Amino acid sequence: MAEGMRVQPDLEFIKYLKSAGGDTLKKCYQCATCSVVCPLSADKKPFPRKEMIWAQWGLKDKLVGNPDVMLCHQCGDCTAYCPRGAKPGDVLGAIRAYAYVHYGFPQGLAKLCSQGKNLPVMMAIPALLILAVWFLSGGMHLPEAGNIDFGMFFDSHKEHPTIIGGLTLNVLLIDLIFVPAFVFALFAAYKGVSAMWRDMASKLPAQGNFRPSAAQFVSDFLLPAVKEILAHTRFRMCGANQNRVNGHLPLLLAFIGLFAVTTYGMIRKDIIGMFVEGLHGPIPLSDPFKLLANVSGIALVVGIGILWMNRSRMEEENNATPTFYDWFLIGEIMTVGVTGMGAEITRLLGIPVLAYLFYFLHLMAVFMLFLYMPYTKFAHMVYRTFAMAFEKYRESSFAKAE
Repeated sequence: MAEGMRVQPDLEFIKYLKSAGGDTLKKCYQCATCSVVCPLSADKKPFPRKEMIWAQWGLKDKLVGNPDVMLCHQCGDCTAYCPRGAKPGDVLGAIRAYAYVHYGFPQGLAKLCSQGKNLPVMMAIPALLILAVWFLSGGMHLPEAGNIDFGMFFDSHKEHPTIIGGLTLNVLLIDLIFVPAFVFALFAAYKGVSAMWRDMASKLPAQGNFRPSAAQFVSDFLLPAVKEILAHTRFRMCGANQNRVNGHLPLLLAFIGLFAVTTYGMIRKDIIGMFVEGLHGPIPLSDPFKLLANVSGIALVVGIGILWMNRSRMEEENNATPTFYDWFLIGEIMTVGVTGMGAEITRLLGIPVLAYLFYFLHLMAVFMLFLYMPYTKFAHMVYRTFAMAFEKYRESSFAKAE
């Protein structure tokens, strides 16, 4: 270390890492086994050895804008081979959790989502909002056992849906609840990722004299990263935790399938349904998209179930620390899947009370998944994607001086 250089550790940062699953970081004695065995660690940009010592020193500024922290897939190889039990993968996971709060916009909401003690408030926000809309819409009723239609949840009319501006009242109110939450989450994620990119770029040893256009950025850096993620290339390289591919892949495909079904339902019910009578009701089981919805729902529950068991095994066998950061996302996605399937099954069985209860809880869970995405572990979907794009960018001519 250069003479006269002093390290100013951020003690609060170290405390946070210990509380968020990185409680073993002080066991590291820099043997570099973790970097050697990590299948994802590049020869020129190895991790997580340097991140471990920076974490021990409390060098927050070096870590929160470090793309290598996001490139870690927490596969567990480093933890399995660490001779001191320092669990580098868990430490990097704790750093990522801190980064989502650090870059979170607005900060108040980011901090709310960072601690388990705030879970009742996180649940109360969507519950009260949906109940208020349900009450004000005049639709607070239970349907008859043989006529359960979730398309009438927010509508007091029992036979024909209320049409406003070409949309059914139910869809209009759902759009008013979920579209702003979704758009806000996208904007908050954009703000956070933009701040992270600026930090990552500021740490480059040299900067080129020109920047890629938006089209060049997407085609040369972002799309290759997305393709790699869809193929789960790096997950398949992991050794100690290879089973995570079996959970992540069906989960990813389930989200894609459910997005397609949601889009189809909107087009079928509230665009074509304006001209063709009878399309506003439930989609029949014979419809191919209904089949896709059911298959995707099952894949969602199976995928998150595998990750649930995998996380439990890691905590039992590797003494990984249980954290709100890890378990909130697992519990949240499981709730989305179980309540969605529960609503469908109880609707088909003709049980109004349970059907509406499951549907209400499903709306809550989906709202929470949208709104809290930028601040919870779900944010890795965005941050890791852009970190992988940055990994390609920093090796390109755009990031190097001429």
